[in-house]
Amino acid sequence: MLPIVQKFYKEVVQDMDNNKLVPDYIFESSWEVCNKVGGIYTVLSTRANTLQSMMKDHVIFIGPDCWSDKPCPYFNEDTTLFTEWRKSLANTCLKLKIGRWTIPGSPIAILVDFNCFYEQKDDIYSRLWELYHVDSLHSYGDYDEASMFSYAAGLVVESFYNFYLDITKKVVYHGNEWMTGLGLLYINHKIPAIATIFTTHATSIGRSIAGNNKPLYDYLFAYNGDQMAEELNMQSKHSIEKQTALNVDCFTTVSEITAKECAELMDKPVDFVLPNGFENDFVPRGAAFTKKRKEARKKLLEVASCLTGSTIGDDALIIATSGRYEFRNKGIDVFIEAMNRLRFDNRLDKNIVAFIEVPAWVGNPRQDLLDRLANGNGDIPLEYPMLTHWLNNMNEDKVLGMMNYLGMHNAAEDKVKVVFVPCYLTGDDGILNLSYYDVVLANDLCVYPSYYEPWGYTPLEAVAFKVPCITTDLAGFGLWANSVKGSNCNIEDGVEVIHRTDYNYSEVADAIKDTVVKFASFDDVQVKRSRSNADKLSKKALWSKFITYYEDAYDFALRKAELRK
Repeated sequence: MLPIVQKFYKEVVQDMDNNKLVPDYIFESSWEVCNKVGGIYTVLSTRANTLQSMMKDHVIFIGPDCWSDKPCPYFNEDTTLFTEWRKSLANTCLKLKIGRWTIPGSPIAILVDFNCFYEQKDDIYSRLWELYHVDSLHSYGDYDEASMFSYAAGLVVESFYNFYLDITKKVVYHGNEWMTGLGLLYINHKIPAIATIFTTHATSIGRSIAGNNKPLYDYLFAYNGDQMAEELNMQSKHSIEKQTALNVDCFTTVSEITAKECAELMDKPVDFVLPNGFENDFVPRGAAFTKKRKEARKKLLEVASCLTGSTIGDDALIIATSGRYEFRNKGIDVFIEAMNRLRFDNRLDKNIVAFIEVPAWVGNPRQDLLDRLANGNGDIPLEYPMLTHWLNNMNEDKVLGMMNYLGMHNAAEDKVKVVFVPCYLTGDDGILNLSYYDVVLANDLCVYPSYYEPWGYTPLEAVAFKVPCITTDLAGFGLWANSVKGSNCNIEDGVEVIHRTDYNYSEVADAIKDTVVKFASFDDVQVKRSRSNADKLSKKALWSKFITYYEDAYDFALRKAELRK
C-alpha cells in the first residue's frame, strides 16, 4: 500500500536529499490513551512499543484523566518525571498526572484533568471560530467534553515545549480522531514550529451516514459533507474534523477506503495512508497456546450446553463475531441472517455454536445459568437460551429482536446454535470469566462482515491467533489482505474477503453461509493449512513492517514546519 502523497511532497521533498527528518520529540494525543474504550486503544498501545524503542522517552502520550481520585488501571503515576515542570504548573489550570502507560514499552503518559476549562468554553469556541471558522454552536453530547480535553492537551504540549524545548528541536504533535482537533489547531496557531499530524480513523460524517442506514459507497461521489452534516445534526463534529484536516501539516487516515471518504466528504485528500499494525507479543506460544485454547473451548461449549439444555461435543465448530454494538456497520445483522440460513443448509455435517461477543446494555450475570454451571447441565433449555447475561433493555435489543423474529431459539434439533455474550470480556464478567484474547483462541472461525469498517482490528487479531476469518472488502483490513495476495483472498488463505456493497446484503449472508459450510468440510490437513496461512498473513502486519509509513508522515510534516521557522 503506497502512501498518497500530495503536490507539496513531490515538489519540496524530492528536491532535497533522501534522508528523512526524524523528530526529536513526538507528542501523541487521543481520548483512548490509558482509556480502553475502542479500537484506537489497540492501535496506539501496540504501536507505542515500537515508538518507544525508536524514541526512548521522547515519545509522550496525552490522554484524558477520566478517573478522578480513582486509580487508572492502565497507568502508573511516577512523581519523579518532569519534577521542575510539575512545580511550574502548581498555580495553573493544568492539573496533570504524569507516569507510565502499563503496556509493552512503558511509554510516558500524561493524563490531563480538563474540567476547569469548561468555564472558558465560550471564549475558546469564539476564538476557534475567529481563527478557523469551526462551528461549535451546534454542539451536543460528547463534543464539549472532547473539546475541553483537546484544548487542555494542546496546552500541555505548549507548556512542555516552552519549558524544555525550543525552535532547534524537531517536534511533532499527532492527534487521533476529531476529539483532538481543537488542540491541534491551537498548536498550529500558537507554536507553528511544531509539526502537526491529524489521523482520522473514521470520519464522523461517514460513520453517521452509514449508521443512519443511508447508502454510503454508491453515492459517495454525490454527497456534500457539509450538507449531510446539517441533515444529520453533525455540524460541530464535522466542522472541527474538516478544519483540522485542512490546516494541519499532515492529514492521514488508516485505509484506502477511508481515504476516498475523506476526499469526498471533507474536501481534503489525505497526505498518507497509515495502516494499523499490531504487536503479537500477547499471543501465547507452543504448549501454552494449546492449553489455553483447550480450556477456553471447554468453557464456551459448557456455557452453550447449559443454556440450551443440550450436550454439545468438543467436535463442534465454534464461530464468533465481535466488536462494537453497531448493528449494521459491524455486520451483526448479516451475521445473524447467515447463521439462520445455515440452520437449514443440508450440506452442513457439523454442529456449530456461533457466539456474538458484543457489549450491550448489560445487567447482571444470569443466576440460573450460574447455578446450572455449578451443578451440572440440565436436559431442558433455560429461558432465553441464547443469552449469557440479562440486559437492561431486553425488549428493545436488536440482537434478541432479530433472533426472535427468525425463530432462532436454539432448539435441540438445530445444527446451529447462537449465543449472545453482551459484555466486555475482561476476565471478570461472572459467566465466562475469560479475557477477550482467550475467547479468540477458542474459535475455529471468526466472521466480521462489516459494512463500515475503516480498518478492522478484530480480523487482524483473529489471524494473529491462527484463527481463519471472514471479512469484507468494505473493511480496510480486507482490502489490505487482498492487496497482499494480489487477488481476492479465500478461506484457504486464512481470510475470506467477501465482496460487499450498499445493496447486496442477501448475497453476503449466503457467501458467509457457504464459506462456513466449506470450512466445516475441511479435513485436518486443510484446517491446519488455513490456520497456518492466517498466522503468516498476520506477521505481515506487525508494526515493524508498518512503522515506515509513520516515518514518512513525520518527515512530511516536519519539512512543512521547517518552512515556517
